[in-house]
Amino acid sequence: MPAVFILVMSLTLAEPFSTRQPAAIGYAVLDLDSTPVSQALDEQLGTSDVFEKREHPSGEADARRRVETGEAVFVLVIPQGFARQVGSNRTPALRFLLDPAVPYALREGFRQQAEAAVIRVWLAHVLERLGQNLMIPELRRVTERVGPPEIHVEAVDRADGKTFAPPSSVQQSVPAWLIFSMFFVVIPISAVFVGERQRGTLQRLATQKVSFSLVLAGKFVPFVLLNQAQAVIMIAIGRWLVPLCGGEAFTLPNGAQALAALWLLSLAVGAAAVGWALLIASFARSSEQATILGGAGNIIMGAVGGIMVPRFVMPASMQPWTRLSPMDWALEAIHHVMLRHGGIADILPAAAALACFGFLALAAAVFLGRRAHD
Repeated sequence: MPAVFILVMSLTLAEPFSTRQPAAIGYAVLDLDSTPVSQALDEQLGTSDVFEKREHPSGEADARRRVETGEAVFVLVIPQGFARQVGSNRTPALRFLLDPAVPYALREGFRQQAEAAVIRVWLAHVLERLGQNLMIPELRRVTERVGPPEIHVEAVDRADGKTFAPPSSVQQSVPAWLIFSMFFVVIPISAVFVGERQRGTLQRLATQKVSFSLVLAGKFVPFVLLNQAQAVIMIAIGRWLVPLCGGEAFTLPNGAQALAALWLLSLAVGAAAVGWALLIASFARSSEQATILGGAGNIIMGAVGGIMVPRFVMPASMQPWTRLSPMDWALEAIHHVMLRHGGIADILPAAAALACFGFLALAAAVFLGRRAHD
């Protein structure tokens, strides 16, 4: 497990820690002004070593589509009249679109890059206008009238294109670690199985013609319910304990449909986690084996599935691999509800995939365990 974990984490963090290559955090520029001043801003922003420039959108609808599909994490929109604002020494106004799942630090990093680029363009324009006579006192008076650019942030809702305020960090971290913790139900389930084998309980049930599928069903339902209780506790920690420690409170979305979607997702994640745990427990012969197999599998699924490292920070070659992890399916679905105002229809594909994963794992556990049980 450590060898695989080192390999996965080294690959996913290769670009963010590299001093030679830009991270695969894409951005695009929508230039609605189409003037030499706006083009100069586009060129200045392209000198960054942190963000990777992508193809220009054809319009605002195309810009929103690119954010929705993940082609670009940010889209900077240069409005009409930008050159006039710079020329009249007024504070220029910009806005950029982003995926609401983008962390606050990364969002502020891009904002600062844009502000620095605007200031460089504005200073170049002032110096060009003053010409050879720099007239330092006049330049000082001009700079005192213009402050940093106004940049309005709009998070794009993937469901219907609406915009809303970006979420706090706790809105993004609580769902990720909630999913990760739910999959660790493998430890108590394995302990129950190992104890029943050691005490001869499974053998006595076999002699009484109790099918192994019924034995697994007797563990599947209660542990799914136990996972729901764990999810409630995790949400309560984010809502009440985190603020007591100085952080922001975790807030649930408004509306019965959003809450119903979250509950449905929680059941699907519980089914997937318990099915996976029963598969591990069905052929593990000791608590040590179950801990190694289940714990290592969970950590690798979390690393690959964007729980520990966000998908958009990973190199482009690794991003498709996140789809192999059921934790990624669950996290993306929860983000649809928590960050993009999605409903039940938006999370049904992910919930169905998670449920299928859980029941396929359960079927494999029945097949493997029945041979030993019989």
